[in-house]
Amino acid sequence: MPFIRTLSGLILLLHVSLLHAATLSVATASNFSETLKLLAPLFQQASGHELRISAASSGKLYAQIRHGAPYDLFFSADAARPIALEQEGLSLMGSRLTYAVGQLALWAPGATGQANIKKRLENGDFRQLAMANPKTAPYGLAAMESLKTLNLWTALSDATARGENIGQAYQFVATGNADIGFVALTQLRQAKIDPKQYWIIPQQFHQPIMQQAVILSSSSKQQAAKAFLNFIRTADAATILQESGYQLGDVSE
Repeated sequence: MPFIRTLSGLILLLHVSLLHAATLSVATASNFSETLKLLAPLFQQASGHELRISAASSGKLYAQIRHGAPYDLFFSADAARPIALEQEGLSLMGSRLTYAVGQLALWAPGATGQANIKKRLENGDFRQLAMANPKTAPYGLAAMESLKTLNLWTALSDATARGENIGQAYQFVATGNADIGFVALTQLRQAKIDPKQYWIIPQQFHQPIMQQAVILSSSSKQQAAKAFLNFIRTADAATILQESGYQLGDVSE
């Protein structure tokens, strides 16, 4: 009967699709983890593939990968570490992609405007200044470069509370352990913080935060990983990236 044959065909197609569906293990810089969680269900709906997300500082994840951590994809908060993995033969050649350009912000809960926040920083009007560790976190490096641009690094470096990653820097401010801090704009957007309470640091104050991703050469799921990098280039993904507080990298319609 035609109906039965059609139904059997659909069941077979679904079975084949499920057999080919993969769960990708994605190592991501802390600043991008919440945005990945927004992208994951859309990607699953479009492809059948799922994401298993592990978030930490880019430096820590890079060290784990070099020691054989079984990730399929690495979303770094910088370009240096993906380039290093490429040079070391640990990533799939040709897979490196600038998926976003990060934006740094200075957050002061209770502030009433950007000028007020900048003045507080310049006057040292705070107990603790939170930032990520410049040695392991690209947003921390951008914060240090910004303070140097403002000629404040020498005066303020000893007053900083340094998190291992940008997630910890955010928590220092959110919990009141620091009363002002350099965080990722995306964190503030996701938390719906009043824009009067933060100052978006001008891009010329620091080197661009070029956030790059690579497929790891050790991955056994490279086709699914390529599918996700292709998905990152779509218009739907671009909308989520921009709404989350990123500028676009190698993203096209």
